[in-house]
Amino acid sequence: MEKPYVVGVDVGGTNTVVGIVDKRGQILISGSIKTSKHPEVEDYLNELTALINDLISQTTTKDQIKGIGAGTPNGNYFTGSIEFAPNLNWKGVIPFAQMLEDRVGIPVALTNDANAAAIGEMTYGAARGMKDFIVITLGTGVGSGIVVNGQLVYGHDGFAGELGHVIMRRHNGRLCGCGRAGCLEAYTSATGVARTAREYLELRPEVQTRLRNIPIDEITSKDVFDAAMAGDEMAKEIFRFTGEMLGEAFADFVSFSSPEAIILFGGLSKAGDLIMNPIRESMEKNLLNIFKNKVKLMFSELKESDAAVLGASALGWEVK
Repeated sequence: MEKPYVVGVDVGGTNTVVGIVDKRGQILISGSIKTSKHPEVEDYLNELTALINDLISQTTTKDQIKGIGAGTPNGNYFTGSIEFAPNLNWKGVIPFAQMLEDRVGIPVALTNDANAAAIGEMTYGAARGMKDFIVITLGTGVGSGIVVNGQLVYGHDGFAGELGHVIMRRHNGRLCGCGRAGCLEAYTSATGVARTAREYLELRPEVQTRLRNIPIDEITSKDVFDAAMAGDEMAKEIFRFTGEMLGEAFADFVSFSSPEAIILFGGLSKAGDLIMNPIRESMEKNLLNIFKNKVKLMFSELKESDAAVLGASALGWEVK
């Protein structure tokens, strides 16, 4: 008989969240540990193993778990390794899936966090029944998971689909965390929105805005969102700029894989129409004629707090 449960592990730069998930995508129980407090990966994995064992013991038994799926920064599905993740304490190549499997005794599959989000949407969310779509994660960075003909695109080495690192500004572009300049992520991530706010404040000292009430180095994307919701014109303009750039990029992405939908996921998608309207307008304006009015723009249907765990857990059904 098919084992009824899987474990989803979402490894973030700050926290790691673990959930036990059933076939319907219900998270039966979840818990978390601090990723960032462990300079050594072995100590982290020992704490993670203890949490997984504890959650299993509270809900079921190990022989009822089909597999563990993990979504991690720079996770390589082919090798099961985390490779050179800039936002984690552990450097180099970490054979994460094998190390966790050795400790827990349950097969582990791993992919990067944006791919996990795409698998989650396909299994439990807005992309159920779709064969061709792209998930864009708008958080601290900009990630993407590309599905073509029902298959996630991994490329020959496991790292395909880094759409956050297409270069949007070839000349005098902003420095990106990846070390290059002008990447989409440098403008349209949550950190990119805060950078835009700082630039606008410095370039337009004459403009009155609520954002001047916050120390300039402490402004976050949430501050910009709150100001925009209160009707602040500069904050609304920052979202327009961000949405327009995303729309330009999406028009190019559509030319590559002709998706049925582009699904937005992550913190910035909470801005709703503030970000969606300029994206839609800019994308349609820049699309090749044959693609116009064909591509749905949607928000994720998965609750943000659950989506990464659900996406990772969907990999657990695939383990051999």
